[in-house]
Amino acid sequence: MTAASNSSSRNAPLRSARWFDGDDDVAVEHRAALRSANPEFRPGGSQPVIGIADTSSELNPCNLPLRGLIPDVAQGIHDAGGIPVTLPAMSLGEDLMKPTAMLYRNLLSIEIEEYLRAYPLDGIVLLANCDKTVPGSVMGAVSANFPTMMLIGGPRPIQTFRGRRIGSGTALWRAFDQHRSGELDDAAWAEFEQCLSCGQGACNTMGTAASMAVVVETLGFTLPGTATMPADDPARRAVAHETGRRAVAAVRENVRPRDLITGISLRNAIRALNACGGSTNAILHLIAIARRAGNALSPADVAAAGRGVPVLLDIEPHGQGLVPDFHAAGGVPAILATLGDFIDRSALAGNGEPWSRVLRNAPVVNETTVIRPLDAPLRSDGAFAFLHGNLAPRGAVLKTVAASERLFQHRGPAVVFHGYDDLWSRIDDPDLEVTPESVLVLAGCGPIGGPGMPEWGMIPIPKKLAKAGVRDMVRVSDARMSGTSFGTCVLHVAPEAAIGGPLALVRDGDIIHLDVTRGRLDVEISEAELRRRAAEWVTPPNPYRRGWIALYRAHVTQADEGCDLDFLQPRTPQDIEFVEPTIGRS
Repeated sequence: MTAASNSSSRNAPLRSARWFDGDDDVAVEHRAALRSANPEFRPGGSQPVIGIADTSSELNPCNLPLRGLIPDVAQGIHDAGGIPVTLPAMSLGEDLMKPTAMLYRNLLSIEIEEYLRAYPLDGIVLLANCDKTVPGSVMGAVSANFPTMMLIGGPRPIQTFRGRRIGSGTALWRAFDQHRSGELDDAAWAEFEQCLSCGQGACNTMGTAASMAVVVETLGFTLPGTATMPADDPARRAVAHETGRRAVAAVRENVRPRDLITGISLRNAIRALNACGGSTNAILHLIAIARRAGNALSPADVAAAGRGVPVLLDIEPHGQGLVPDFHAAGGVPAILATLGDFIDRSALAGNGEPWSRVLRNAPVVNETTVIRPLDAPLRSDGAFAFLHGNLAPRGAVLKTVAASERLFQHRGPAVVFHGYDDLWSRIDDPDLEVTPESVLVLAGCGPIGGPGMPEWGMIPIPKKLAKAGVRDMVRVSDARMSGTSFGTCVLHVAPEAAIGGPLALVRDGDIIHLDVTRGRLDVEISEAELRRRAAEWVTPPNPYRRGWIALYRAHVTQADEGCDLDFLQPRTPQDIEFVEPTIGRS
């Protein structure tokens, strides 16, 4: 659906009018309350009330650049005839939240949805940047289906270490490997730490934050060409102002999230993600976002949409450049234009126009930019491999563009770790029975087991092998890995070990067979032996008896369904209906 097709609803009364119209005590109280916070509020007018959801926090440097942009967003809303109201929202900081920010993505979505339900809001601007803040806030807005714009905070500045540019996350993993292997001494390691504190903003590699920025811009939630803009770019203030203006226009045009999230736009987003060599985490988030809109997107659908799409973006962790280089080359519009017929340009962009109109002026790429031409890709057939087999009956994923092709066909004995503590208590043991041909297995770290499916899937190379020069091995887990990570890491194995999935049954020495060409992941033991082990398996104890984590573990879905809470995903057309509150005395 396009903005034009909603013309019959453009003159409908504002939702907020239900709070403010009338002469009774309830309406009087409501008008007085809003006027106390915003003296420019005029009752009985046509001023849409637009929320500004502020996820900035001093615990989350990724999102801090957004705080200074709130006045510009508010001014844009005001200049377009709206009433801006800022509201605090949970800040999901990837660095400091433990065990993982993913544990709280769905909680943020609930917060946004209930803000929209409970308050007199006509639309919302979501201020987000860090990995899980973007999908969590979008999921809440999709469930409420209110006119929504998003302002991305952008990547952090680029620092250097001994003459080389530092790519957030990616450089850390490499430096840590060098430190463990003895290549980087303690003094150099301490020097590297100082270089990591390079300023505010999201990771400047094609990690999950940048991947989700690409996704939401492609879906039409941000102004075109803005999601990759560096956090310290002075032009961000103008973007913030225009985002506020556009939020008011979206209310008046009645453009809603479910108008943006269609089969066409989802395919576009999946193809853009592949072309960028994006994060595997974005697959989980796309599935969750789509399902909130009533589209039962699956890993098989993601695989089908991405089939044959070339990887064009040459930036870390799989390439050489960084996100500011991507922005300088034209950002998302340039990658969509370069993809040509892979992109259906009838979908709406974030300025309310179809992508066909936006892309008329997209930059032309050439060999001098980090965006490769269509006929000279980094990889010709997508960024991901989707796997099934007796070890992953409901699927698993491998980021092929960041893996070692020599390991795409591999058989090796399992070395099994059960949880994070077991992993780190043994991985550096010089007596660990492991060879370069071994397959490292980490079980018990999925949505329920983690809990929250932490980014532990890039299992470190055992120290004695790292010292011998081994840089990659096949690794298998029910966890995730950072989008800034790399290596032949099979992730998101479903069902997870904590609920008795086959990964829980693997033992040291079992032969695991990875066949990327055939899309297979198997453990070479008989079905009878698997059944015998399953009968002996005991459910791990649950220490979470109350609170959010208890609720989460009771209702979280598996990776193939996006790790959402089951009661938040509509299963029938009736489930998707948004129930408005009774407007009366509180």
